[in-house]
Amino acid sequence: MHHCCSKARIPVHRCEGSPLNAAPIQLIRHRHGAWRLRRAPGHLEQLQRLLDGHSFWASGRSRRELSRMLAGSQAVVSAWQGSQLVGFGRATSDGVFRAVLWDVVVADDYQGRGLGRRIVEALLHEPALQGVERTYLMTTNSAGFYEQLGFLAVKTQQLMLRE
Repeated sequence: MHHCCSKARIPVHRCEGSPLNAAPIQLIRHRHGAWRLRRAPGHLEQLQRLLDGHSFWASGRSRRELSRMLAGSQAVVSAWQGSQLVGFGRATSDGVFRAVLWDVVVADDYQGRGLGRRIVEALLHEPALQGVERTYLMTTNSAGFYEQLGFLAVKTQQLMLRE
């Protein structure tokens, strides 16, 4: 197997509501830096289109910025139906105390079928996130989704931002 990613640990299956004749959705767990996603022809462009079309917070990122972002991510999961990128998520972690999930995105046509859950669960099982004391994420309008996956709203902490 190529050194860039692992397909073996994520089962390939159809998401709920997928037509029987549709190709199954395959999750790819990329190794640190997501070399294949950064370098394979057309993959970075597909990531850019997915983020531009299906996330308000991550639209407008250049391919160069996306490549740097991937290079600095310890865990990256992409979801493909055939050759089409339909979902994505990534995480950063110090490997001991803290990890943060970032940019979990599922194309609109694939939402509500369990794909987002599969992406988050795959990220949480990545070695870089195993054993950390806390895993954080920030969400504007998907708190209910993340609560179903065991995340809790934290009233005792405040998000601080420096632009």
